[in-house]
Amino acid sequence: MSETAERERTLASRLRIAVVRLNRRLRAQTESNVTLSQMSALACLWRNGPLAPRELAASEGVQPPSMTRVIAALEDLGYVRRRQHPTDGRQAIVALTEAGNERMEQEVSVREQWLDQRLAELTDQERDTLSSAARILERMAQR
Repeated sequence: MSETAERERTLASRLRIAVVRLNRRLRAQTESNVTLSQMSALACLWRNGPLAPRELAASEGVQPPSMTRVIAALEDLGYVRRRQHPTDGRQAIVALTEAGNERMEQEVSVREQWLDQRLAELTDQERDTLSSAARILERMAQR
């Protein structure tokens, strides 16, 4: 293996591990009665607003039957509600309830406070580097 290929492989491994560990630390900041799939669906609805179950499934990269189970669990918790689609009576629209919005605001607040504290411990140069890295990671995640 060439030196360049080895460096790229090492970078990929280090980056994967760092992202997983950071995500784990962020998740640990709040006690959760929802699964990662459920939290991801809540976050998608929070960012995008009400969606049809099929749109939510596509956005989350899962099959519609899997999303149906996620939505049912979130309904049981009182975080989402289904209502009839305004133009197609055969479809439903899933929206966050007030409790769902409050849950997301709490999750984001607690996690961002923890992250703000970690960022405050860094130098200006390190924060600038992370700012650049965040743009790159966002671009990578969109592909």
